[in-house]
Amino acid sequence: MLQAVSDFDMASGDERFDPEFDVIEAMAAAAHGHATSVSLMQRDLAPDQWRRILTRVEAANAKGTPMRVQVAPRGIGVILGLETTFHPFIGFPSYQRIASLPLAERVAAMRDPAFRAQMLSETSQPVAGDGSAIPPMVDLFLSKIEMISLKIFRLGENPDYEPALERSLYAEAHGRGVGALEALYDAMLDRDGHELLYFPIFNYTEFSLDNVRTMLAHPLSLLSLSDGGAHVGTVCDASYSSFFLAHWTRDRAEGRFSLEQAVRMLTSVNSRYLGLADRGVLAPGLRADLNVLDPARLRLHPPRLVHDLPAGGRRLLQDADGYLATVVAGEVIRDAKGLTGARPGRVVRLGR
Repeated sequence: MLQAVSDFDMASGDERFDPEFDVIEAMAAAAHGHATSVSLMQRDLAPDQWRRILTRVEAANAKGTPMRVQVAPRGIGVILGLETTFHPFIGFPSYQRIASLPLAERVAAMRDPAFRAQMLSETSQPVAGDGSAIPPMVDLFLSKIEMISLKIFRLGENPDYEPALERSLYAEAHGRGVGALEALYDAMLDRDGHELLYFPIFNYTEFSLDNVRTMLAHPLSLLSLSDGGAHVGTVCDASYSSFFLAHWTRDRAEGRFSLEQAVRMLTSVNSRYLGLADRGVLAPGLRADLNVLDPARLRLHPPRLVHDLPAGGRRLLQDADGYLATVVAGEVIRDAKGLTGARPGRVVRLGR
């Protein structure tokens, strides 16, 4: 398979879109029928680019070059907090002086009125560049933190991935009569520094998932686009399937999908695209990979940070209620009590 993600050189101007897409389409044509897909998302700096992508993908299929688009069912964003990889103060000189301290000591220092006043008087220094794992986009965000706070939200005990503008940290600051930076500072100290904030970078230009509804309903779309295995201290996308089942079939006020549609999009559509012909539907002779769930009870818990990777590495996990059992190849690997110890899974090689 070929999977492409590109901003289509948008910083150089709209005229660069077609030449950049031509490269991807040429790769798809040269793949001789192998599956090719392009990430589809709405970017704030090019809010109509996603529609141009759809137009080009439709045209490619009409010419006989099969292409699909990958769509996330919610805003594509990052989790911010004192324990995660990024947060609004990582470039502030005062914070950098305490960054290596244990969390409890950092929180104690940040609660000191003199320290707080000093940090809030500073501006962020560059954190990207040679030798840094931090992308340049972070410095851009940090330099515009007041504006960015319009799209930073508290996740809370019942995470809301389609929050209203009125719930942003910017709106909270306005209601308190303080600056956005001050509101962000105070929010990150909640729950003794364990508070997590949600920053949807893409797919949330209009503070709504209405455009995502259009993307999801397109006949060439694939429900996917997750960083569930990468950037594990920054994002927690592996829960997108649970979110899709709960939000888009039950909780959203309008534009919902039926549960049957949602299950099909999560299973048979993707399995056929991936060439996994032995699963994706319930039928005799096929592999019994199943999730047994109670749709009425389906609920996501807030993300949580754990240190269970090699050398104490951290990652974000997110638990969910409503799953009664997970079955792999006919064996129950997880039930209401937790993991059963069964390990019937295997590595898929060359489509087998």
